[in-house]
Amino acid sequence: MLPTVRIRASAEPQGKDAYQATETRIGKGKQDIRDIPQSLTVITQKVMDDRGLTNVKEVLKNTSGITFLAAEGGEEDIKIHGISLQSTGDVFIDGMRDPAFYDRDTFFMDKVELLRGSASLLFGRGSTGGAVNQVNKQARLADENEINVSVGSHSAVRAVGDFNRRTGENSAIRIGTMVNEADSNGAGSKISKAAIAGTVRWGIDQQDEFSLTGFALKNDNGMNFNVRWIRPTATSPVGNSTLIPVDPNNYYGLASDFNKGTARYVTLTHTRRFSPNVELLTKIRAANYTRDQRATLWNFGGAAVQPDGLPVSIATLSDRTVLTRGLQIKKQDMQTVTAQSDLSAKFKGLGFDHSLQAGVDFANEKKQVYASNGPIPAKPNTTIGTPFDGASVNEDVRTFRTNNEYTSKAYGVYIQDLIQIAPSWKVLAGLRYDNLDGKYDQYSAAVPPVTTSYRMKISEISKRAAVLFQPNEQWSFHLMGATSFNSSGDTYSLSPANVNVPPEQSVNVELGAKWDSADGKLSARAGIFRNKKLQERNTDPLVNLVTLSGKRHASGLDMDLVGRITAEWEVFANFTWMPDAKIDVAAPGAEGQGARPSMTPRYSGSLWTTFQTTQKLRLGGGLNARSGQQPFRNPGFYAPKFVTADLMAEYAVQEPLLFKLMVSNVANKRYADSLYPTFYVPGTGRVLTLTGTYKF
Repeated sequence: MLPTVRIRASAEPQGKDAYQATETRIGKGKQDIRDIPQSLTVITQKVMDDRGLTNVKEVLKNTSGITFLAAEGGEEDIKIHGISLQSTGDVFIDGMRDPAFYDRDTFFMDKVELLRGSASLLFGRGSTGGAVNQVNKQARLADENEINVSVGSHSAVRAVGDFNRRTGENSAIRIGTMVNEADSNGAGSKISKAAIAGTVRWGIDQQDEFSLTGFALKNDNGMNFNVRWIRPTATSPVGNSTLIPVDPNNYYGLASDFNKGTARYVTLTHTRRFSPNVELLTKIRAANYTRDQRATLWNFGGAAVQPDGLPVSIATLSDRTVLTRGLQIKKQDMQTVTAQSDLSAKFKGLGFDHSLQAGVDFANEKKQVYASNGPIPAKPNTTIGTPFDGASVNEDVRTFRTNNEYTSKAYGVYIQDLIQIAPSWKVLAGLRYDNLDGKYDQYSAAVPPVTTSYRMKISEISKRAAVLFQPNEQWSFHLMGATSFNSSGDTYSLSPANVNVPPEQSVNVELGAKWDSADGKLSARAGIFRNKKLQERNTDPLVNLVTLSGKRHASGLDMDLVGRITAEWEVFANFTWMPDAKIDVAAPGAEGQGARPSMTPRYSGSLWTTFQTTQKLRLGGGLNARSGQQPFRNPGFYAPKFVTADLMAEYAVQEPLLFKLMVSNVANKRYADSLYPTFYVPGTGRVLTLTGTYKF
């Protein structure tokens, strides 16, 4: 008799296979999306590839409810429903915090998950507006390889490799590579980056499964730091401030400016399957990040240096308008060690079916910020008519000293149970406890330096509860309430003003529904939300202290439609409507009491759809829109509303080879992408990209 040969193949779904995702781990443990009682948008690799989205910011920009703050230090903050997300550390990789600021590339991402609303029960501090989870690709039990080479506008070249090999009956390895070069990204910033990532996986689907993932990314990009708001005339009111009528690709910084950075981490994962219904997932990650930014903060020169001797406005703007150029430096390093263990168990107890999640996590985070010493080279002026003038200074003459350091140790423990109390009804309840100890040291420029230290200790409890009604396999309704908290140290800095200020407290309530078509290939989701900050930090101008005196809220509707309408027609669409957003209580000088909060457009949405017109040809197109919104701190005017359009055509030459032509921002629309009171960062202009894909 011949020995029995068992052949196993991977049936794991991949993000590159479809627009629709049906499972997620953002809820701590693999769950059906219909059991997540909260608005969740999943952007799969196929959506990213079809829309040509090569970094996480572009991914989020093409979803609704998201806005971007252009900060003075160049640390672009992501906001959801007007609430900070990135500055509070609510960006994750495979469920573990990814706290540093860097250009996150999508080359090794299977999908990006956007959870809207309070999520402190899942992730601890922060998570007031929501959380972004980047899901890395995993090694699969298959031999499959793919190479993508793209050429495009502004001398752009990008090459991405994805190589997966089965190495044994239960083991596999996957490697991802990326190089990207371009004179500009379509908004004036040079692109120069490279990365490699890999994962080795063994014991796949066995009782004990392990994986080891390594990731290294190096950025040496340019940076279009700012474009100034402008008024129609010198005497026009502030409320008439608008965009400068120049090409969105115009760049007025120096050729010597740069935005360098690295991100490196190693993750070890162990999955212990005690039974088909009980799983313990443990992860340990060590990460290191660096950042070195030298950017130009430019402004209109005063009337005395203008050729006509008049203040700058649209009425006086010309190619000869003089611009002065200042400096923005940001140099910092960060190291993190994180560990977490999550138990998922399905069982029957006290006559009810339970889906239990419980876990513990630990994080040790260190951040160093450096200040410039020594000579500061003067930057020459330029004019509106001479973008990319090639001027530069010698950045090598700068020296640096440590300005401040932040170190924190935090741990959290949580438990959450989803109980089937009746054939169509489920109840969810959860609690989490967090403890954080943060130390901040400020160093003077004196020799030897004088050290000023601050320390913060926090203990907080977060809560989450929900009721789900699921009358059949197609429909699921939920009512959810959850709390969250933001500490003063979320930005990795402390001061005399905020060191003793307790965390902000927030609550989120959502009433929602999810529908799946009979064949399960099309999903729709809608959620009515109300986010409320019960205690918001404000600065009291009388005593110059930070107090928890503020309150604000935002209410509205989030909607998604994703999947296949027919076998040939695929769609990914989302929409957010926020008719009610208000500063309920505010200190003088802050965003005005009774005003609509900044960075909260009433309408925002994104639509993308493709159709397989013939066996070889697939066509696609989409829109991305935001209504007007006030920049940060409500300076008294609105950034103009905008709609941009994208087109795509894909042609399969033969089975392993296809070509895809993308045109983004077809009309070369001028719009403000990231906002600040005195300036904005322009959105990307028209960009053409041709990509060839070879699979083997």
